[in-house]
Amino acid sequence: MTISNEIGALAQSLWTATAPEPTVGPVLGEDLSADICVIGGGISGLSTALHAAEAGQSVVLIEAETPGWGASGRNGGQVLPGLKENPREVVAHFGEIGKRMVAATGAAPDLVFDLIRRHGIDCGARQEGWVHAAAAHGLDGARDRAAQWRVLGVDIHDLSAAETREMLGGGQYAGALLDPRGGGVQPLAYSQGLAAAAAKAGVRIFAQTRAEALAQGSDGWIVTTPKGRVRAGQVAICTNGYSGPLDQRVKRNVIPIRSIQVATDPLPAEVTPDILPGGQVVSDTQKHLLYFRRDAGGRFVMGGAGAYTDAALERAFDRLKRHALELFPQLKGQAWRYRWGGNVAVTVDHLPHLAELAPGLHALIGLNGRGVAAATALGRVMATRLGGERPEALEYPVRDLKLIPFHRFHRHGVKMVMLWAALQDRLKIG
Repeated sequence: MTISNEIGALAQSLWTATAPEPTVGPVLGEDLSADICVIGGGISGLSTALHAAEAGQSVVLIEAETPGWGASGRNGGQVLPGLKENPREVVAHFGEIGKRMVAATGAAPDLVFDLIRRHGIDCGARQEGWVHAAAAHGLDGARDRAAQWRVLGVDIHDLSAAETREMLGGGQYAGALLDPRGGGVQPLAYSQGLAAAAAKAGVRIFAQTRAEALAQGSDGWIVTTPKGRVRAGQVAICTNGYSGPLDQRVKRNVIPIRSIQVATDPLPAEVTPDILPGGQVVSDTQKHLLYFRRDAGGRFVMGGAGAYTDAALERAFDRLKRHALELFPQLKGQAWRYRWGGNVAVTVDHLPHLAELAPGLHALIGLNGRGVAAATALGRVMATRLGGERPEALEYPVRDLKLIPFHRFHRHGVKMVMLWAALQDRLKIG
């Protein structure tokens, strides 16, 4: 099974092939009313809808494709704590609410695994920890990050080069940090599980239902779709890396960057024990980031930066396979059955953005590659806000969206940034 309505080069997804057959919601074909309308059926939208419904709100969720179709069902399935920025930087910039941001996102993996247990979501979940593997020029930064979390009471371990190699079963990293909060899931199955939990809580979910227009009415908002409308007092836009023209402020606040992955068949018994024997998920400190893990079925999954043209995509997929073999020569001869990708929504400040665009119109976008855990946690924050909580009392700040200049040329900018990142890695700087 491949990703529907996607170009062939990105459609051979391991997660689509191994997820349970989804229960696809109907197409919206009538006019409805609700307290809340959520636009976007990824993890952030589903978490928002689920938590709002559990708080007693009536919720309608509309999704242009099917729940989990975008980055939520295509990512590496790594459930990582915290934000891209370190705790010290977040608190220095945001002050008191920064402490709540750090606490909420640091505890986000526990929220994910609690939801999985509470709702019986079958998604190959394992919370065995996250290894942040460091090249020599990134080791000081990794050590500093670990020290900052230890001050906050997190039992993060510094690993030597030898300990890192033993834990990974390969690689030539200078060291690492081991964060016990992290883990892995089958992300499409997790997204589908959230959708099922939301539906059970009373959320009315509609698939193949694209939001075409927004209008402010006398008692809230009207969301127009091809065959129906939703009237709601509150609207949450959770479209992230697939934000279209519905609201230009949302679209122009994030840069969609393509991330890709490759995966093997289940590794044979003589290979499996040697690679990540403890089941941790891994990402490294390279500017040209690599992330990898084994899934619950014993397949090896490697991810990294993608590209926008067919020829460049082929080179990017081949580059990932080469990196995998450099790290783990024992993978030689294994078949790479799966190759896929999607859009990661990146913000200029590398932080997710929670915004109120107008009274009753909200947005949650820009997960910056931390989508599984952060989207789940911030969806709960969004639901709290939709329920009437004051912005200053939330665990995450509500901020104005700032448009990215020359957004239409973002692909050219991404190419330049990636070239610079690759050069920094080769020169071992940054």
